[in-house]
Amino acid sequence: MSKPETRIQELHLTLPPAPKPMAKYKTALLVGNMLYVSGHGPAKLTDKTPTHGRIGADLTTEQGKECARTVGMNILSTVRSALGSLDKVKRLVKTLGMVNCAADYKDQPLVINGFSELMAEVFGEDAGVGVRSAVGMGSLPGNIAVEIECQFEVSV
Repeated sequence: MSKPETRIQELHLTLPPAPKPMAKYKTALLVGNMLYVSGHGPAKLTDKTPTHGRIGADLTTEQGKECARTVGMNILSTVRSALGSLDKVKRLVKTLGMVNCAADYKDQPLVINGFSELMAEVFGEDAGVGVRSAVGMGSLPGNIAVEIECQFEVSV
């Protein structure tokens, strides 16, 4: 498998600018060989990318999955900005995916697969797949559809 920076090119992905904090926090914090990434939401990559609304009410599962992939693109930008290169990532360790959804919605794991599948494409089936939680929320800041935080093991 190619290195992550090469994979980004092979997949024809264009990462957006790294997002700035929306309040008083750091978007990423390197502690030893662990990079902790704060919760990220979806920034619009195209006019078609859904970013706001509740899955199961305003958006479909597939739209939610697309939204989670967009969050993944934003996280990759933050990781690259924090480390200088995605090639310094050894593996994705932990993901917490939060889905803004209707009270009776039950497919949160399918939504967060949008993020998980992107990480596997970029870092490989082993290094790109870590432990994960996918949970439903009654609301998320600004009515965003998905928020994801994660931790990576990195080379320092």
